[in-house]
Amino acid sequence: MIFSAGMESTTASRVTALREPDLDRTPQPPANTQAEQALLGAILINNTAYGRVSEFLLAEHFGNAVHGRIFAAIAKLIERGQIANPITLKNLFDQDGALAEIGGAMYLARLAEAAVTVINAEHYGRTIHDLHLRRELITIGQDVVSEAFQHDLDDPATMQIERAESKLFELATSGQAEGGFNPFTSALASAITAAEAAFKRDGKTVGVATGFLDLDKKLGGLHPSDLIILAGRPSMGKTALATNIAFNAAKAYRTQRGADGRPLVEDGAVIGFFSLEMSAEQLATRILAEESGISSDRIRRGEVKREDFDKFVAASQRLAAIPMFIDDTPAISVAALRTRARRLKRQQGLGMIVIDYLQLLRPSQNGRGSENRVQEISEITRGLKAIAKELEVPVIALSQLSRAVEQREDKRPLLADLRESGSIEQDADVVMFIFREEYYLSRGEPTRRPEESDDKFNDRFEHWRQRMEVTFGTAEVIIAKQRHGPIGTVKLHFEAETTKFDNFIGPERFPAEEY
Repeated sequence: MIFSAGMESTTASRVTALREPDLDRTPQPPANTQAEQALLGAILINNTAYGRVSEFLLAEHFGNAVHGRIFAAIAKLIERGQIANPITLKNLFDQDGALAEIGGAMYLARLAEAAVTVINAEHYGRTIHDLHLRRELITIGQDVVSEAFQHDLDDPATMQIERAESKLFELATSGQAEGGFNPFTSALASAITAAEAAFKRDGKTVGVATGFLDLDKKLGGLHPSDLIILAGRPSMGKTALATNIAFNAAKAYRTQRGADGRPLVEDGAVIGFFSLEMSAEQLATRILAEESGISSDRIRRGEVKREDFDKFVAASQRLAAIPMFIDDTPAISVAALRTRARRLKRQQGLGMIVIDYLQLLRPSQNGRGSENRVQEISEITRGLKAIAKELEVPVIALSQLSRAVEQREDKRPLLADLRESGSIEQDADVVMFIFREEYYLSRGEPTRRPEESDDKFNDRFEHWRQRMEVTFGTAEVIIAKQRHGPIGTVKLHFEAETTKFDNFIGPERFPAEEY
């Protein structure tokens, strides 16, 4: 007993009594009751004040929940075309016990009497919204800390970071009232400025030039805010063409100082290349092969000669100054892509985004995929279009095609061949297909059929050989959809060894013979 008593005494001596809470020093969520009262009072005495805050302010933005309910009731009446004042809102206060606790309809009357001016309504609204954002930031911060302490193998830190980035982006864009109507004259002035810039450029393009003359004539360049889908079956050259376009745009990049001293882009673009399929090293090898003229396959296997290194050095010196940035993070989410693209635009002045390829992206929602793949693709394409509009840059997204192409005699792709095509076709401003008939012909060399005569076989073989000659080293870019201009087909030259596309020079472009 003595031992037990001693133990109890020792334990009790180690327990520290809790201090009385000091409410003045306890951190409280930021709120401004006076601003909320001033805004509500201003709206009650003149309902036009509501129009100044309705675009960005919601009931849940109020720090005092009762004030939020009053704002919601006022909004409901005004949006119905009715007058909102202490008299029309009286019944609401009389029937709601929570509102009755603060004085009922008399509280509304006091709000209206205490209102100083309607002119400051937007200022009060902005203050309320700013404090709401601060409270949300605190909540997000607490959630991030809480999730970080939980060690869940199915929820790695990288996924938690992406969710935090997504929440912060949603918070940053909530309540923005920069949109709305613009006078037609200002839109017209912007169109004329764009036309003037196109006139001054070498390629006469409004958007970012692809570096391929016939393609630029059809498209007028790649326009800011456009989502461009470049699709094709495997081995058609999707990545090669996208890399060529990105490289051409980066190589043509040049700026000049504007009147305010800031750099203005004259031509080309800073490129953000998201390579979800190939590593940055593999992509760099392709570009090195294109620039040096040495086969990428030889470079990869190490089958290079001593003199080839001189070409590598010369090519690397030319490539060193090119503003092209590669992110080869696999299975990146749309939210993370948006965050990194915004950062690159802020730091380097982003001018175009390339994504290889669309089906490898993850949707933003909670960092997790949906069971319905069509819904996932729909969310991804909407997200990419939103990024293009927000950053005002063209976004080129590569896409796979379904196997339906292989079942047809004519292998040229159609819009219906796009995988999960509904949303891709709908959200895209431009849809292009890359097609190389040579690829299919080379795998379809005629063989003699049973009981086939020599003459018939020779005719078939000769026809195949002639088709191979015509299609050798050529590719077709089929523009199947374009919001800004015509659809049609553009021919390009393709060099398989270096995976390089170039302008196609047909007989009509040969100089006329002089006699």
